[in-house]
Amino acid sequence: MNKQEVMDYLKDQGVEYTVTEHAPVYTIEEMVEQKVPDMETVAKNLFVRDDKKRNYYLISVREDKRVNLKEFQEAHGTRRLSFASEGDLEKILSLTRGAVTPLGLLNDEQHIAQFYLDQDLTNGYISIHPNENTATVKMKTADLIRILKENGCEVHIVKM
Repeated sequence: MNKQEVMDYLKDQGVEYTVTEHAPVYTIEEMVEQKVPDMETVAKNLFVRDDKKRNYYLISVREDKRVNLKEFQEAHGTRRLSFASEGDLEKILSLTRGAVTPLGLLNDEQHIAQFYLDQDLTNGYISIHPNENTATVKMKTADLIRILKENGCEVHIVKM
């Protein structure tokens, strides 16, 4: 799904959201420079894989948090983790670098990636890209979780 298809899908699913259009951003720092509103709800998203390229994980945390992959690996019993390649990102989630978002999981028809969501993002709203890094969508986190689960995505809510 591209940006417009995501917006249409959210509307069809009864998800209320606001959208902020902006120049392409690749980092949280660039989002701050662009003055994207509601930064306290912005999610930082990491797409990682294990060392055998068998398991893929999308990890979403509050924008001000850091993810220690070794600690994540130990806490969740995974093999050694590293960032997935841009090729894997395109093949599995149909996304490009800088546009990583949980909404990309809607493109993962084979349900290859597992989703790990920081519990600090579950009490209200989340702001994420709509599969392109030229906009940010703010929606209720509960709505995001609902539509992902309805699409067969494995959702894990964890303390990060």
